[in-house]
Amino acid sequence: MYSVGIDAGSVATKGVLFNGQIVHTVTIPTGWSPKTASENVLNTLLKETGVKREEVKKIIGTGYGRISMDFVDKAVTEITCHGKGAHFLNNKIRTILDIGGQDSKVISLDENGNVCDFLMNDKCAAGTGRFLQVMTNLLGEEIEKIDQVAQYANPESITSMCTVFAESEVISLLANGASKESVAAGIIESIANRATALLSKINISNEVAFTGGVAKSQVLKKAIEEKIKKPIYIAHDTQIVGALGAAVIGFNRIRK
Repeated sequence: MYSVGIDAGSVATKGVLFNGQIVHTVTIPTGWSPKTASENVLNTLLKETGVKREEVKKIIGTGYGRISMDFVDKAVTEITCHGKGAHFLNNKIRTILDIGGQDSKVISLDENGNVCDFLMNDKCAAGTGRFLQVMTNLLGEEIEKIDQVAQYANPESITSMCTVFAESEVISLLANGASKESVAAGIIESIANRATALLSKINISNEVAFTGGVAKSQVLKKAIEEKIKKPIYIAHDTQIVGALGAAVIGFNRIRK
């Protein structure tokens, strides 16, 4: 008896095959069509595990592309799914910071993983994965290597969080002789400041989880921990938490 959760984000589409535990996960680029990416994720999950389509009793879709998934049993908001996914991984989690490709959000949970409160920044790319991608491109680096570049440097001050203005600021810093390493550290510091400001607007209690692709940065995790003075929980795969939550919701529906 299986459920599948599919999270179609702006950058990546994630899928989780679930039977009370995580059976298999898939992450692929979303590309131009969330619907096609979601179908590909489902087909890949089944192909790579040998599970038959009829064995999957519930499919739950989430993420910004969820409305395009005409094959799912139900579409659920990513806020709810992130809550259920984080709670499944660590039931002590009461606060989630999620930084995705084009938005960031903070979520407050109760002891059952239900959402009590949330705040979302989806009006601009400030402090998101897209922001980090643009900034690292300016440095001539791959986003996956940002920690290696920034790890031991003193951060330059980057005051603007608007992607367009921050881009000009970074170009100016480099032109004036600032090192690539210090600018990279400054970029991470600016994202940490933005994340901390968002977290300050919600009641932070117990353990805090950091999810989304940007959460792969250990330097950023450490910077946020120092600012909020709390340890942060990071899942083994920070990108699949929403898809996992969708799969958990589907599995709970099967059991009912």
